[in-house]
Amino acid sequence: MRIRSLGVIDDAVVELSPGFTAVTGETGAGKTMVVTSLGLLLGGRADPALVRIGAKAAVVEGRITVDHRSPAAVRAEEAGAELDDGTLLISRTVSAEGRSRAHVGGRSVPVGLLGELADDLVAVHGQTDQQGLLRPARQRQALDRYAGDAVSVPLAKYTGAYRRLRTVVAELTELTTRARERAQEADLLRFGLDEVAAVAPLPGEDAELAAEASRLGHAEALASAASAAHAALAGDPEDPEGIDAATLVAGAHRAVEAVRSHDPALAALSDRIAEIGILLADVAGELAGYSSGLDADPLRLSAVEERRAALTHLVRKYGEDIAGVLAWAEDGAARLGALEGDDERIAELTAERDALRAELGGLAQSLTDARTEAAHRFADAVTAELAELAMPHARVTFAIRQSEVAEAEAGIEVGGRAVAYGPHGADDVELYLAPHPGAQPRPIAKGASGGELSRVMLAVEVVFAGSDPVPTYLFDEVDAGVGGKAAVEVGRRLARLAQSAQVVVVTHLPQVAAFADRHLVVEKTHDGSVTRSGVQVMEGEDRVRELSRMLAGQEDSQLARAHAEELLAAARGTSDTGR
Repeated sequence: MRIRSLGVIDDAVVELSPGFTAVTGETGAGKTMVVTSLGLLLGGRADPALVRIGAKAAVVEGRITVDHRSPAAVRAEEAGAELDDGTLLISRTVSAEGRSRAHVGGRSVPVGLLGELADDLVAVHGQTDQQGLLRPARQRQALDRYAGDAVSVPLAKYTGAYRRLRTVVAELTELTTRARERAQEADLLRFGLDEVAAVAPLPGEDAELAAEASRLGHAEALASAASAAHAALAGDPEDPEGIDAATLVAGAHRAVEAVRSHDPALAALSDRIAEIGILLADVAGELAGYSSGLDADPLRLSAVEERRAALTHLVRKYGEDIAGVLAWAEDGAARLGALEGDDERIAELTAERDALRAELGGLAQSLTDARTEAAHRFADAVTAELAELAMPHARVTFAIRQSEVAEAEAGIEVGGRAVAYGPHGADDVELYLAPHPGAQPRPIAKGASGGELSRVMLAVEVVFAGSDPVPTYLFDEVDAGVGGKAAVEVGRRLARLAQSAQVVVVTHLPQVAAFADRHLVVEKTHDGSVTRSGVQVMEGEDRVRELSRMLAGQEDSQLARAHAEELLAAARGTSDTGR
């Protein structure tokens, strides 16, 4: 992390070990600013009072190594962030006026996204800031991972059945709650389909009837026109002196035909005149047939108009034309078939729902049994850890319970009771602590003081190590109220946790700091600020001097130096033997 203009820190770079990093320094030197900085990167509240006096804004930038398949990496990429060779760059800016901005992977994002990423990146345990395992949902998840296959196998089956039940219930609810509407829809469809079936329209029938109605309605005018045209083309028998087109064309043909042999061009014209004569004869014949075929039948016209009226009624209600009416009838019949099958479908879904609820009840009981067994093992392990962390009388337990429901259909049957259920089973899981004999067990967030709570969470994290996927743990004042042998045990357990995760500890105890893989010291300059060089990595002789200062307040005390070297040797010996 790089921290600028935050509290007493002017400009400092903090590089953390992938294992165990201890942060120490004099009171007021700015150790807690490391915690505050990380809190800002995790979406914590932006307090303008944190901005260094005289600065326009405080800026915290962090480079975090992530697995590209991790939930945090996936969520960041969904927000448009880019991963730089397996690292995620996060920055948070807090202005002196109180405005806050966040960037992830080079992309400006809502501050709330940092909080989402934090759930999968860092677990913070401090005097006033607790995350991760304080939430019952995370406690259940961690317990399930701790239990292993005993929970994961039935949970996978439960999850599949639960999803299917949700689908079945949704469909069943749709069918039953809308039964009246669907019955009304079915009645309307039946009525419409009966209307269409009674008329029995044929494809294209409306256009054909329109043409026939027009012909029948103008039969006399059509016959008169056809007769006049026939007389003009072929002659009128009642007027033998009249001249008709056929006679004129025939005369023209005879005139040129007599001399066609003298000029090929005229011969060609003669042939074309002959063709005109043939066409005239054909048209005249068809006109005669048309006239004789016309029937001015008022009864037929009435029937056609009545049929057209029936078709128009259907078109007005069910489609733009007869083709649209027929398409509506086809779709309506299919829909009616689906609606009429509702009763059978409801019966099928009801049976499937009941079977799924029974299956879920059995699987939920298996989950409860497996969780209960794992919880006992976990509680014993954490209680044993607490005994070595200056809390010899503390007792940790898991409360695993179900919530009964008044209506059986609202839950599933587990142990002969109807209980509420969700996607992870029917269990409400919460971690409880009784800090001393006779104390009533309470949720860990309420059952311990600040210093005790950090030690409880340390014990919990050590036991859960490898089960909880959070890659980084931050402990602030985890060693509050302890000393001597208990402090050594705190350091030893932090080192053990660091074997499977990154651990950062702000501490004032040399017994804890001695176990760190990297020891950082926050130092003020003479003007009271912390510069870039003010966060030093302590190694070799410098580390011995810092531990001496922490032990005796005197860096050059030979007795303190000897004790510091002894602490480092003991810590290294623990490391060499597997911590």
